[in-house]
Amino acid sequence: MSAAGTVRENDRAERTAVYVYGIVAGDVETEPHARGIGDPPVDVAVVRHGEIAALISEISLDRPLGTPDDLTAHARLLDGTAAVAPVLPLRFGGVVTDTAAVENELLAPNYDEFRAALNELEGHAQFVIRGRYAEDAILREVLHENADAARLRAEIRDRPEAATRDARIALGEIVNRTIEAKRAQDTQRVVAALGEVDAKVRERQPTHEEDAAHLAVLIDLSREDALARALTDLGDEWDGRVRLSLLGPMAPYDFVTAHEPTG
Repeated sequence: MSAAGTVRENDRAERTAVYVYGIVAGDVETEPHARGIGDPPVDVAVVRHGEIAALISEISLDRPLGTPDDLTAHARLLDGTAAVAPVLPLRFGGVVTDTAAVENELLAPNYDEFRAALNELEGHAQFVIRGRYAEDAILREVLHENADAARLRAEIRDRPEAATRDARIALGEIVNRTIEAKRAQDTQRVVAALGEVDAKVRERQPTHEEDAAHLAVLIDLSREDALARALTDLGDEWDGRVRLSLLGPMAPYDFVTAHEPTG
């Protein structure tokens, strides 16, 4: 949310407010090297309320919020926290007037819900699995399986682009439809490969036309090695066809999100 409403003025007459990153257990301490949004990056502090707390930093309202560095700082702090303690992430842009508002308008009203969610996340973190088709391999696969695609490919081979425009468009449509169908099948193949990992899974929208799978998984961190092994085995099965990557641990963005502050 935007930093609307009254803001406090510090001794230098700079308009400031409090940026909230996420919710953690009340006994969490910030690392000395933890830095938040700012130019230069600022120290991160904790506002506590009983057995829960919020990760916060002071932010100047005299600079625009939302630069790539700001987004990176927000994610870096949450992901770094998730590697060592449960965290309920807030969406980027959570700004309130002061630390009293953090406690009275965010932590106190949602105390029971936040505490229960943190307890459920104990020992868990999110990972993101991405599969990307190898362009040449998936095209060969489509041409082998689809006679119309093979015919159109032969029709346009070694001919000027202008003279084969309609055929190229038709071929592109066939390839795109076929990849969409394969993506659905291959996504389920990834999910099946995670059966022994005991993961919660959320499908993500593809971000590239050659995405084979894009999944967020929430696992017990004791199963991280099992997750890596399952993907290695699947990667060997798909060698030369799909490149698999694993990102994490990170905050559980796809599974839980704390309520936005309202101050």
